[in-house]
Amino acid sequence: MTATSPTPDTASLAARLSQGDRAVLARAITLVESTKTVHRKEARALIREVLPHTGRARRIGVTGVPGVGKSTAIDALGSHLTASGLKVAVLAVDPSSTRTGGSILGDKTRMGRLALDPAAYVRPSPTAGTLGGVAAKTREAMLLCEAAGFDVVLVETVGTGQSETAVADMTDLFVVLALPGAGDELQGIKKGVLEIADIIAVNKADGDSLPRARRAAAELKAALRILGQDRATPVLTMSGLTGDGVAELWETIDAGWRKAEADGELAARRARQQLSWMWALVEERLRHKLTSDPMLAARRSEIERAVRDGRLDATLAADDIAALLGL
Repeated sequence: MTATSPTPDTASLAARLSQGDRAVLARAITLVESTKTVHRKEARALIREVLPHTGRARRIGVTGVPGVGKSTAIDALGSHLTASGLKVAVLAVDPSSTRTGGSILGDKTRMGRLALDPAAYVRPSPTAGTLGGVAAKTREAMLLCEAAGFDVVLVETVGTGQSETAVADMTDLFVVLALPGAGDELQGIKKGVLEIADIIAVNKADGDSLPRARRAAAELKAALRILGQDRATPVLTMSGLTGDGVAELWETIDAGWRKAEADGELAARRARQQLSWMWALVEERLRHKLTSDPMLAARRSEIERAVRDGRLDATLAADDIAALLGL
């Protein structure tokens, strides 16, 4: 039996997952997030088993600067979708402590309605130090949610570093939330984020903030024109608190997704993502080999100490590590 062949346990897990068992989904995601060698083998077998039952959900990434109200907006959007008869999964990536590895994992409290909705599933996952703040196994978690029958998978990023690009590279459409601030929001949104955004929604467009939100939307439209993008990026206003504009946001997402499906861009995008995922898995296995093999791990520690102490140049150290891997 190969390392990726389904065992009786993974075959049973996949079958129960296809029935929409939420407890099994939680167990399956925990399995793919595990760093233990035996669990990694089981996880690969499970993913291979469920792959034929994936690909039908709409994968939507959501980001925004801290304080923009991502969780409130996702709670409102997800509740709108479940009220329409859709099943919604939310993968909320929590920032892990760089010192202790701990994370708050508080999205179930911030998404109060979805956390109690039988048609929704909220899964906070720690970043565990991965580049850009994206959980290492977010792709696999998306596939498991699809296999469990969810129609829409929303991936929330922490809105820092390279997390936006990473999530855009694994979802069908990428939504950027902005704050109403009469120009201030342009200072907090990086040019690169505007370039990869499929939809921009100015959140907190309610009460006294409504006029500022409308001005912010106008300024964002102007900024997109200055960038000279060859595609028209919709800019909307909404309020996760009151629900205003949430239906319009989903209509825009739905229209964009259908257009991408019809013109072949969706299939092309997912094909590119498969290649990206392949290389990410290769890199992950190389790192795992360096840390899991006792002899390699010991030698790696020696090389790291030599670099820190100034006894070994980083270039030569990289050569030594590559040699350990037979490269």
